[in-house]
Amino acid sequence: MNSRTMVKTVLMLFVLLQPPPTWAVERAEVEETARLLATLLESGRAVIERNQTLIDDPHQGEKGLTPELFEAELVREFRVKSGIDLTALPTAPVSLVIPPLAKELLPALVQAGREVVRDAQVVINQRGIGYKNFIPATWGSQASARFSKSSHVRLKQTALDARNPKNEPDEYEASVLKWLAARPRAEAYVSELTEEGKTLRVVMPIYYAKDCLACHGEPKGVLDISGYPREGHKEGDLAGAITVTAPLNNR
Repeated sequence: MNSRTMVKTVLMLFVLLQPPPTWAVERAEVEETARLLATLLESGRAVIERNQTLIDDPHQGEKGLTPELFEAELVREFRVKSGIDLTALPTAPVSLVIPPLAKELLPALVQAGREVVRDAQVVINQRGIGYKNFIPATWGSQASARFSKSSHVRLKQTALDARNPKNEPDEYEASVLKWLAARPRAEAYVSELTEEGKTLRVVMPIYYAKDCLACHGEPKGVLDISGYPREGHKEGDLAGAITVTAPLNNR
């Protein structure tokens, strides 16, 4: 090995052994936090979906879907989806798996979701009315709004055929949704830097579960319980996405 080759080898080893730049570490931490927040919001939607028949039962008054029960089911669902036990979060070591930002924001989203269920108790427990418009998307919108108001991170539900105009995708979200819809279901997400690298946006897909098809499945065009025409989707079809937008402080 001549001297020039030796110098180049040493330089390469020096570069490889250096820690990643601060901004790269921060992006990784914010990106993982965004993914976990989207997973937690999706978990809450799943809990409401599982309890939809109970919520819409016009004959039963007190249904037992208390904020405490909702939180317990949410924690359980999130553990299944992410492998993270939220009850152990305060003592969990900080890492790229559970970034410090996630330790701060995940409990805040749990609290926001719990408050939505608390404030909906009169609606949930009302007799004589079947459909109460307290569905996964409603819970998700309200929990996202509460959370986003008290934090520097914005959550949004979106879909190409969104029933709520507030959930209409922007140009970027629409392009991502079309790209995802053209591909088989995958446990993946899309992220981008915006505002000259000052903000990170993560788009995580949501897919229709079997329980969703009562309103969004077949027969296409027939009105569902809410009065909207069914879209004719099947289990596993792309339902939409959750977008998480968070600032990068060190950029």
